[in-house]
Amino acid sequence: MIIREFRRQDIKRVLEIEKASFEDPYPPNILIDIYNLGAGFLVAQQDNIIVGYIIFWIRFEDEGHIISIAVDEKYRRKGVGSRLVETAMKIFKKYNINKIKLEVRVKNSGARKFYRDMGFSEKEVLKNYYEDFEDAVLVDKRLK
Repeated sequence: MIIREFRRQDIKRVLEIEKASFEDPYPPNILIDIYNLGAGFLVAQQDNIIVGYIIFWIRFEDEGHIISIAVDEKYRRKGVGSRLVETAMKIFKKYNINKIKLEVRVKNSGARKFYRDMGFSEKEVLKNYYEDFEDAVLVDKRLK
């Protein structure tokens, strides 16, 4: 498996993973806009198939934000998500980022466990965070 920069021709496969992974997936134009604005956008590729992706950016001078991460269901629990997060953390460290934040749905226990296992801490519940008014949990991790 390789982790590489997103290319525009990857969008169809990224959207397939996005739609299969989230109740309220980002539309294609939003993902492209985020990319065009300079967000970090990496894909995990195995045997010429994109199996996952991560989108992130530097929110403040010392804070990174993971916007979205998803892995094709057939490739989950095989280290793909961990590799994507670890690669993003290496990039953040190059820019002297001290902390990473992200939001995750309260009911997404699998993702919450994944982040805890990656060393993230749950900080607070963000009421009515999503369009469907579901709460989110704000999680973060300090980088050393």
